[in-house]
Amino acid sequence: MKGTKQSKPGNAGETHQTATGREQRITTNHGVPVSDNQNSLRAGSRGPSLLEDFVLREKIQHFDHERIPERIVHARGSAAHGFFELTDSLEEFTRARILTEVGAKTEVFTRFSTVAGGAGSVDTPRDVRGFAVKFYTKEGNWDLVGNNIPVFFIQDAIKFPDLIHAVKMEADRGYPQAASAHDTFWDFVSLMPEATHMIMWAMSDRAIPRSYRMMEGFGVNTFRLLNDRDEATFVKFHWRPKLGTQSTCWDEAVKIAGADPDYHRRDLYEAIAAGDFPEWEFGVQLLSQKDADALPFDILDATKLIPEELVPVRMVGRMLLNRNPENFFAETEQAAFLPTNMPPGIDVSEDPLLQGRLFSYQDTQLSRLGTVNFHQIPINRAKGCPFQNLQRDGQMQTQVFAGRANYEPNSLNEADEESGPREDPRGGFRTFAKDLDGAKVRLRAESFADHYSHARLFFRSQTEIEQAHIASALAFELSKVALEHVRVRMLSNLRNVDETLAKRVAHALGMPLPTASQPALAPQDMEASPALRIIGKYPQTLEGRTIGILVTDGADGEMINALKTAVEAEGGKIKIVAPRIGGVSLKKGGKLKADGQLAGSPSVIFDAVALVLSEEGCSDLLDDAAALDFTKDAFGHLKAIGFSPQARPLLEKAGVFVDAGIVALSDDPTAVVEAARTRQWDREARIRSLA
Repeated sequence: MKGTKQSKPGNAGETHQTATGREQRITTNHGVPVSDNQNSLRAGSRGPSLLEDFVLREKIQHFDHERIPERIVHARGSAAHGFFELTDSLEEFTRARILTEVGAKTEVFTRFSTVAGGAGSVDTPRDVRGFAVKFYTKEGNWDLVGNNIPVFFIQDAIKFPDLIHAVKMEADRGYPQAASAHDTFWDFVSLMPEATHMIMWAMSDRAIPRSYRMMEGFGVNTFRLLNDRDEATFVKFHWRPKLGTQSTCWDEAVKIAGADPDYHRRDLYEAIAAGDFPEWEFGVQLLSQKDADALPFDILDATKLIPEELVPVRMVGRMLLNRNPENFFAETEQAAFLPTNMPPGIDVSEDPLLQGRLFSYQDTQLSRLGTVNFHQIPINRAKGCPFQNLQRDGQMQTQVFAGRANYEPNSLNEADEESGPREDPRGGFRTFAKDLDGAKVRLRAESFADHYSHARLFFRSQTEIEQAHIASALAFELSKVALEHVRVRMLSNLRNVDETLAKRVAHALGMPLPTASQPALAPQDMEASPALRIIGKYPQTLEGRTIGILVTDGADGEMINALKTAVEAEGGKIKIVAPRIGGVSLKKGGKLKADGQLAGSPSVIFDAVALVLSEEGCSDLLDDAAALDFTKDAFGHLKAIGFSPQARPLLEKAGVFVDAGIVALSDDPTAVVEAARTRQWDREARIRSLA
C-alpha cells in the first residue's frame, strides 16, 4: 500500500514533553491516544473515508458545535433569490434533470460570504469568499457549496478544525477579527506545505473582490456525474460573472472597511433593487477516469486545480439573481446548505476533504438551527418537488402527519395507495459503484504529496502587476507575524514556489533568505495558465460600476448632465457627493440634490470620480481634509478622475499628476467614461512601492 503519513515538518515520530518531562500527546475527548492527527481513516489511500473513524467524527463534531447559533465559518453573508437556466444538455453524462432539460428554469437561492470573521465583521477583509447555491430542483434540493477560489488549504477534512482555529481570533486575546495577518494562522500554514497553493490565491487580488457580483465561483471539490447507464464522469463546477472578475486595491479595501462595513452587502442589494440583476455563466470541466489518470496530479486533491488549457470549461447554463430576501434572518441566516443535497445523477468522489464535509455540514445545521426539522424552514424546503418519508416528530415539527404507520415496509393499508412512500430503485439516488481495494489505513496517497507545483503554476501565470500584489500581500501579512521562526519557515517554503518571489518578500521584510524547505516531492514546472489571471480579462465597460461626482455651489450643471448621460448610456451609475447632504446650487440656477455628504462618501466606494467645482467651491475645499483624501485616494487607487478647469488647484494640492486616467471635462465632459472602464494599472509603479 503506497501512501504518505503527511506529518508536520520536524514532528514525525516525536513525543512532545512539558517542562516537567510529562508526555504531551493528543487524545480523544475520552482520553484515547490519537496515532494520526493528519489523516482520516479511509478504504485505501485514495478510497472514501469510513464512518467508523471516531477520531474524525469527534473532532469535527466538537468543532461544529463550538459556536451557537452563528455559523462558525462563513458567518457574515448576503444572499438573493433568482433562477438557473440550462442552455446546453449534459444528458450524455448525467441523468440529473437540472442538467439535461434545456430551457427549464429552476428557482435558486444564493448566499455569498466571508470565511474568517463573525457575523458582525466587515465585508472587505482579505479573505476567501463563500459562493453557495441552493437549486430547488424537480428531484430535490441541490446545494452546490463552494468558494470564489477553486482550491483549498487542506487535503483532508480532519485538518479543518485546526485550520479554522488558526485563522480565527487567537485563543488567548480574542483578536484579530476577520484577518489572517497574525501568528497562529501563518504558524499553521507554514507547517502545512499543502496549504501553499491556496496561500497564493489568498494573497492575490481574488481575496479582495470589488463586489459579490464580480466574483467567480467554484465547487472546489471533484464530483461525479452519473448517466442512465450508471457510467461515471468526473466534474468540476464553475461560475463566471457576466461583469467579469474584478478586485479592489488593498489600501482601498482597508479604507472601505471603515467607510462602509456593508459595502458588498449594500452593493448586491441595491443592484437587484435597481433592476441590475447579477448574472453568472455556469460551466463544467468533464473528465473520464482515463483522462484523470493521465494528468500529472490527483484530481481528488482539493489543493489542486485543473488548468483550463488542459480541460476547457464547457458553459452549459446561467444564473440570474433578481429578488432580494424579504427578511434577512428568516431567509439568509436560516438558509442551511448541505453538500449531501444532490439529485440523482450527481454524486461525490473520494476526495477526503469532501468526504468530511458530507458529515460536517449536517451536524453544523443541527447545532445552529436546533432541530432535525430544519428542512421544514421555508428557505430550506424542497420546492421543485414534494418531500415525503416516514421520519416523524422531533423538536419544532411543523407538519401534522396522518395515519398509523410511521415505518417501512408496512402492510396496514395494502389496498390504499396512500399507505406511505416507497423506495424507487430506478429513479432514486444511486451511488457510483466503485470497486474498493485496500486495507483500512490512515494514509494519504503518494499522488497527494506534491505541494508546490500548482502554487508555482498560479504565481507564474499572473501578470507582473498581479505578481507584485501577491508579493506585497505576503510581505504585509508576514510583517504582522511577531514570531521570527514562523516568518523564516514561510520564506523557506516560498523558495519552492518561485525564487524571485521569495527574494522579493524577504527584501520587503528586511530578512535574509533562508535555506529552502525540503519538499516531499520536487515541484514541477507546468505550462502557464493565462486563464488564472484577472487583469486584462474583465470587460471594458461601466456596467456594474459607479462614478462619484464631487460638486460644490456654482458647479456647471450642463457638464454634470452630460457626464451623467454618458455614464448611464454605458450601463453605469453616478452618485452626487456634496460638502453638505442638502446638495448645491448650480451655476445657472437650480438645486442639485446630493446622494452623499463628502465626509461620509469617500472616493473608495466609487469606481471612478469627477470633480465638478466652482472656483470659490474649490478654494473652500483646499482646506478640507475629506476633499483632499477624496482626490488623493482616487488617484492612489488607480481610478479615472475627470475634472472641471476650476478643480485643478485641488488636484495639484492632492499630488495628482496627469496621465491617461486624468481627464479634463472642459474638452469633452464624456471623455472620462473611456478611462473609467478599468483601473489605470500603469500608474501604480509611479505612486506605490510594491514588493
